[in-house]
Amino acid sequence: MSPIYTPGKVVLRKTWQPMDADAAAYITAVETADGQALEEKTKIAIDNFVLGCKADGIWSAIKASCILAGARTLGGCLVPLVGTAPTNNNFVSGDYNRKTGLVGNGSTKYLNSNRNNNVDPQNNCHFSVYATSVGSTTATTKAMLGAEISGTNEKVIFAASSINSGNVSFRCQDTSTLSFGVGVRANGLVGASRSNSAGYQIRNNKTSVSITQISSIPSSQSLTVFSSFNGSSGLYHDDSRLAFYSIGESLDLARLDARVTDLINAFGAAIP
Repeated sequence: MSPIYTPGKVVLRKTWQPMDADAAAYITAVETADGQALEEKTKIAIDNFVLGCKADGIWSAIKASCILAGARTLGGCLVPLVGTAPTNNNFVSGDYNRKTGLVGNGSTKYLNSNRNNNVDPQNNCHFSVYATSVGSTTATTKAMLGAEISGTNEKVIFAASSINSGNVSFRCQDTSTLSFGVGVRANGLVGASRSNSAGYQIRNNKTSVSITQISSIPSSQSLTVFSSFNGSSGLYHDDSRLAFYSIGESLDLARLDARVTDLINAFGAAIP
């Protein structure tokens, strides 16, 4: 396997030359939105990320995604890596940091991914976010990503709730909120992936756990980031800082975690 696909390895290139067409198209779109070019090493990091995801066999499963870091502007960070662009609700330029991502306020700010909860197959789906700073721990229900309508079948990552304050909880095409055990929120990838009807994988704090929970037909509702829409009570806003999100078909969460971690670390080294 070429060194470019190895996590943690640095690809030494004096200047950026696009090696992947999807990465090149994304970089061009970001630079257009930003109104200026990205640093050479920032472009190399993005190129390596896409190539790495393809080498790991997880790229095709990502159907909607934004890298919420790296770009020079808020508009640039909302350019979709894959799929439809999200709709910005109340984020402003001051909420964005190129190295660490976009921060919520726990009350009014969120992104509508414009991807419906029921688009991906009932037993073939994933959703994830990458946190560079977790929000406050309270008894108030908060969600990093989701579509959560009481009594229906949904996807959601609860960052905190009245029954699991400070712990990550999940639903993945079901209605039973399951705690991650002692899974207190931590920086890094948080997500779930279902590849069968009997259960699914969850990941938090560099650890994956298998959950046994029968799936059911997903409800129709747009998935939101920094929140989870609830048809009766509004949005469960979160105040974490997120640098990435993805939605789509089932994939290996540990591999995605490694690739996004490498990407964010590379941004930290490349961006002044």
